Amino acid sequence: MERNDTGLYQLTIEPLAPEIYTYTFIVDGVRVLDPGNYNIVRDGVRNESVLTIPGEGSDVYNVFSVPHGTVSKVWYPSPTLNMDRRMYVYTPPDYFTSGKSYPVLYLFHGAGGDEDAWTTLGRTNYILDNLIAAGKALPMIVVMTNGVPANAASPADQPVDLENNRVNAAGPGGMVSGKFEESLVKDVIPFIEKNYRVIPDAGHRAIAGLSMGGFHTQMITNANPGMFNYIGVMSMGLFNDTRFGNYSEEDHKAQITALKDSGVKLYWIACGKDDFLYESVVNLRKFYDDLGLEYVYRESTGGHTWPNWRIYLSEFAPMLFK
Repeated sequence: MERNDTGLYQLTIEPLAPEIYTYTFIVDGVRVLDPGNYNIVRDGVRNESVLTIPGEGSDVYNVFSVPHGTVSKVWYPSPTLNMDRRMYVYTPPDYFTSGKSYPVLYLFHGAGGDEDAWTTLGRTNYILDNLIAAGKALPMIVVMTNGVPANAASPADQPVDLENNRVNAAGPGGMVSGKFEESLVKDVIPFIEKNYRVIPDAGHRAIAGLSMGGFHTQMITNANPGMFNYIGVMSMGLFNDTRFGNYSEEDHKAQITALKDSGVKLYWIACGKDDFLYESVVNLRKFYDDLGLEYVYRESTGGHTWPNWRIYLSEFAPMLFK
């Protein structure tokens, strides 16, 4: 940026495509928010200013005069993790008046995020509101959990230490220790099916996640064939690190074969061409191809970013429960 004749710093760029952009300034080596913009979002330990460029490309994320659902911050008991935890639950616009039962999408964030991420940055509630109003998606409940088993809720008493979790991710309380996956099956799903009007069968359960949440999605569905008929893996591929699973390649193959035979209606994989995990997605697809597991692949431009994940959700949700 350059200082103009008024003393202010400015930068002129080409017009931006319709999208939701986050940004910060670097002032003398210190990252700061835009003091002239009150729109701020938090993604884990990062806080950033937000700029929305309206238009066709961002319409599915924006707020329009349509019926709106409700986002509730819900506390639930987790005996598996020995604590009470919090999750966000989106209920569609007619939930409180219809008396109907609904299908459920369980939606997971990535490393560094928490249960707030899919509404604050992912715009899940607005995406679902707009898709449902347009008749493009069926009304559904969306459950957004905290995927870090050591934390009860956001903001955590001890924010996620990404570097430490990369080293000790599979240790007690680690992000890929297997404890979150166990808790999802034993604690979260029973709570939702007891306390909300849902249709409690595989044909009305969907599960999806981005990055670490994509890993969680794979681990849960691999270990529980027949529980979910709709599966979405965003920006996450095949893990070859032995820390992230206590089973052999043959066990893994047996799991995928069981999953293939379980009646999955949709296995959806999405990744950006510039994503640092792109090669792992190539490996995942080859692994599934070799075992005959059918999937739908969505490749986009861009990398490991929320602009991609919002698009993926807006494309995945209309495919569900049909």
